[in-house]
Amino acid sequence: MKTLTSIILILFFISFESYSQDEVSKTKVSEETIASGQRVFTNICAVCHINSSLSKTNGPSVGLLAGMSPKAIYSALTIGKMKLQASTLSDDERKAVAEFITKKSLQSTPMPEAAFTKFSLPEHPTYFSGYGGNLEGTGFINESDINASNVSKLKVKWVFAFPEGTQVRSKPAVVGDWLIMGSQFGNVYCINKKTGKIGWHFQADAGVRGAVAISGNPLKVYFADYATNVYVLDLKTGALIWKQRSGVHPQSAVTGSVAVFKNTIVVPITSFEVLSAQDPNYDCCTSSGEMVALDTKTGKIIWRHRVITEEAKVSGKKSNGKSFYGPSGAIVWGSPNIDTKRGLVYFGTGENYTEPATKTSDAIQALDLKTGKLIWTYQSTQNDTWNLACPGDPNCPEKAGPDLDFGMAPIIVKGGHDGKDVLIAGQKSGVVHALEPETGKIIWQTRIGKGGALGGIHWGMAVDGKQIFAANADNIYAIDNSDSSRNASPGLYALDIQTGKINWSQATPAVEQGKIQANSAAPLALSEIVFAGALDGHIRAYDKISGNILWDFDTVRKYETVNGIAGKGGSLDGPSPVVSDGILYVNSGYGSFSEIPGNVLIAFEVEK
Repeated sequence: MKTLTSIILILFFISFESYSQDEVSKTKVSEETIASGQRVFTNICAVCHINSSLSKTNGPSVGLLAGMSPKAIYSALTIGKMKLQASTLSDDERKAVAEFITKKSLQSTPMPEAAFTKFSLPEHPTYFSGYGGNLEGTGFINESDINASNVSKLKVKWVFAFPEGTQVRSKPAVVGDWLIMGSQFGNVYCINKKTGKIGWHFQADAGVRGAVAISGNPLKVYFADYATNVYVLDLKTGALIWKQRSGVHPQSAVTGSVAVFKNTIVVPITSFEVLSAQDPNYDCCTSSGEMVALDTKTGKIIWRHRVITEEAKVSGKKSNGKSFYGPSGAIVWGSPNIDTKRGLVYFGTGENYTEPATKTSDAIQALDLKTGKLIWTYQSTQNDTWNLACPGDPNCPEKAGPDLDFGMAPIIVKGGHDGKDVLIAGQKSGVVHALEPETGKIIWQTRIGKGGALGGIHWGMAVDGKQIFAANADNIYAIDNSDSSRNASPGLYALDIQTGKINWSQATPAVEQGKIQANSAAPLALSEIVFAGALDGHIRAYDKISGNILWDFDTVRKYETVNGIAGKGGSLDGPSPVVSDGILYVNSGYGSFSEIPGNVLIAFEVEK
């Protein structure tokens, strides 16, 4: 129970929400529950939650935490990112803490019977899936039904709401007339792309953050949950075929998407020790980023690659006299992509959590798909040691780095540079890198942003074969101020794939007070236009040639939904939108890092 203080602090950083009373349950909480939750909070947590704002030594107050939904707190403590830290609490204690903090009753909203429909699928349906829509991860769909001349006529067709949700970050897979996507609380829905009705539903053990993959013969559904469980489902029924945990470290997690090719499913492994480090008594840190390959038929692990080859050991003393452990970190936040021509898997890594720093952090790595053997490593930023204890707390490394991950999946572009294949990767430093796929050697580099912990290129880019479309976050709340000569420059950028030259840029439009001005979500490229979402909740369409904004829709509003659940839009962050058969699908809501919570998937169609 001693870790509950850090649990609640972590919940603030990861899932802070600002829902009003009419957007969550108003059922009265009993005085007994309030008293029980208050006892736990007072005895364990209050010492770090006595002020109304975050400081070096104090977590958020009860007043700030009260803006969260009770299900978000309870879910994190039971099946989500805080399951390990809350393992000593009883289920009643978890519920009581959630209800005391929010003064709202913890209850689930049932999905109405009218939200469901019959599932049917042709014998050989068309499909595309995965984080970038294909194995190469290009984020490009050669779609002409929505184009520069008609995009301004896009109107809302239907809206689907996720019960009690505060963020929508799983990218839908498309197969036939269906979208398949995960959700914050582990629900996986098969949704009719024309009507928004549910064909089938599956409940995973923890939240699903990444994209769903469709592959196999017959076709199956592949994904991983936050607790590193990998699932294979029957496409037609949603029934579980097998489940296998892929992580080995007790704090391992999956925030990226799986990639599937033939008989192999590749899973990216990160670690939430970055959060646990906020507890000064935590033995920080011992985990490493990993890439794990499983057999698609059995779930048997084929190989496991540790980004940091050596195991962590005592590496120094903290300011409180306890030991540091290292090397650690170099985690894999994003998704892998598979090069079928060379038989390689490419992925990016993040910062080291503790010293000593390694040569594999803030890097792109290439592995042999069959064996997991490391082929090459390209490191962009050296000596980047950082975790959420920084700055100044005992678990913060002495030489805290700038936190410049490769958070996105590298993109394979066939014939993209002088007729040769090229590997494109964007970094939180604000730099776009073009590399040789065989060696990892630099072809060119272009800086588009100031960069920082929440700046630069976060979630991805899109490439149509000629241009690279990169969203630059440059979030003013967490940018790299080491270079005072460069200003923050959030927006969308188009680069020439041959040279890296910036063809055009379009700044993120000004925002209302209290909102964040940044393009962080991955963009989607079509034949004539590019769609990109922003943290202020706007989805915009840009002309691919000029960069001019052709359409702008503010998703931050309440909606009547096709499934009868209360729906509200929020920040657009995470994966790109999806387009299929002339319909645009947009995730809206990202209740983390002071962004705007929301719980909807919005379908847009060109008005006839």
